[in-house]
Parts: sequence; structure tokens; C-alpha cells
Amino acid sequence: MSDLMGLTLKQYLDNASTKEPNPGGGSVAAYVGGLGAALSIMVLNLSYGKKAFEGIDAEIKGDMEEKKAELFEIIAQLAIYVDEDSESFNEVLDALKLPKETEEQKRERTKAIQKGYVYALEVPLNTARLSHQALLKLNPFVDYGSVSAITDVGCSILFLAAAVEAALFNVTINLKSIKDEDFVIQTKAEVEELIASAHKMRDEYLHRTYARL
Repeated sequence: MSDLMGLTLKQYLDNASTKEPNPGGGSVAAYVGGLGAALSIMVLNLSYGKKAFEGIDAEIKGDMEEKKAELFEIIAQLAIYVDEDSESFNEVLDALKLPKETEEQKRERTKAIQKGYVYALEVPLNTARLSHQALLKLNPFVDYGSVSAITDVGCSILFLAAAVEAALFNVTINLKSIKDEDFVIQTKAEVEELIASAHKMRDEYLHRTYARL
């Protein structure tokens, strides 16, 4: 597996601008999702000790602490997907190299290609799911995060919503090569649901964020 997460920020940016396929959009989406989740955690950390934050209900603070721990878990998984996404299409490439001289070889090659496309979309789909989960956890951060860092909440919202939709581009393009109609229908429905939900949260959260500026 590649070690994109081991690169410096400059190296990652430089690599993204070359003609090499990695890091591509799926890897960048996972990284952006991780950044979005991290920014909300930062806002909570900056809120500690502030009079306005210390005065809110203990249950709300406890809820934010729980969400902070969950966001850390999401960040850790998204970091894995930064690298895994760059490898996810390799199964398709390997399958395309399989022999196709006999009918049996053709069948096995087709099966391997189809399996590869399913795997190739699983990583970005999971990236979108995780980024969506992170968005779901931002509700109290929008309302109770320190006003001095409210713009960072806004960035968190935008990055996570973008990560959802960006990752789903890779899902959608790979669906075009999958022959299992039931799988395609089911996955398309999930894609549409994730995008619609992310857009709705993004717009609602941003409205409330701007109201606190």
C-alpha cells in the first residue's frame, strides 16, 4: 500500500498535480473529510474555559465530548482511506490482465473485473458514509462552539459536505461498469440519499453559522 499519509503537505500537493493517478479525487476527498472533522474538534478545544461555553448545560457539554471522541475515530478511518483509495482500482487493473483465451478464462476474467469494480467503489462509498456521519455530529458544535472560532465550524461544514459528494463521484463512475442490476439500483439510491442529506445539513448548518458571526 502507498503511504500518502506519510508525505508532507507539500509533497502531497505536488503529487496531486502530476500526471500520476495517485492521489486522485477519492484520496483527496478522504483527506478533506478528515480535515473537516478535525476543525470541529479544534473548535471544541478552543471553547474550553470560555465563559459562554462553561455556562451551557452539562448534558450538552457531555454530548459534545462524546461526539469529539467519535470524530477522532472517523478521522483515523478516513486517514486509512487516503491511502486505500489510491489502491482500490488495482484489482480492476489486475483483472484486465488475466488471460482470455478460453471460455472458462473469459468467465473468470469477467468475474474478477466485476469484483474489482465493486471493491473500487467500496472505499469512496465508505469515505462518503464517514464524512456524512461526521456532519451528523456537528449540530452542537454549530450552536455552542466558541464564537471566536465559528468560522472554523463553517469550514468544517463545507469540507465534510464536499468530501461526501466528491467521494461519491468515484462511486457513480464505477457503477457504470457493474452488471449486477440490484446492486447498482441499491447503491444509486444510497448515493442520492447521502448527497441530499449532506446538502440539507450543509445549508442548515451554514445558516446557523452565519447567524453567529
